[in-house]
Amino acid sequence: MLETVAKIIAERTGCDPKTIKRESTFVDLGIDSLDTVELLMNLEDETGVSIELNQKIETVGALIDLIEEKQKASK
Repeated sequence: MLETVAKIIAERTGCDPKTIKRESTFVDLGIDSLDTVELLMNLEDETGVSIELNQKIETVGALIDLIEEKQKASK
């Protein structure tokens, strides 16, 4: 899942996906609130998981955990 999330973030920000770690914050990656909305929409399309925008997600790892938790719950 890290690879999927890193790829989408890298496409959005232009950074190297290999530099994106679970502990990376969206602020550190240069992702603002508008980028976050678009990033979450892309991730929903990619993973098939609905991600509510009212949830506080600050790190790549927290986002991955949320997606994996929702994927398990939908099975």
